[in-house]
Amino acid sequence: MILGRVRGNVVSTVKSEKLLGFKLLIVVPINIDTFEEQGSPIVSIDTVGAGEGEVVMVVGGSSSRQTSQTENRPVDSAIVAIIDSVDLKGNRVFDKFPQDK
Repeated sequence: MILGRVRGNVVSTVKSEKLLGFKLLIVVPINIDTFEEQGSPIVSIDTVGAGEGEVVMVVGGSSSRQTSQTENRPVDSAIVAIIDSVDLKGNRVFDKFPQDK
């Protein structure tokens, strides 16, 4: 599993019938230590209704075909969660809904 930020989408009007109805999103991996984007973007099937700018959890390989939506489909990367917060070593490194102080 990796964390990444949704940075765009892919539009495909012609695709395998097993992929009809799915959003294809472009996700850039995030370094969990620095919480900065790093690495090459990947295309992932959205199974949770993620949107542009959101931090998401992505699974790859056979794990990406373990959701009820992606079972028996030609999928190698799937977004399986929208992240609300990340705590690392006792510190909050990401908060989708930061509290005003």
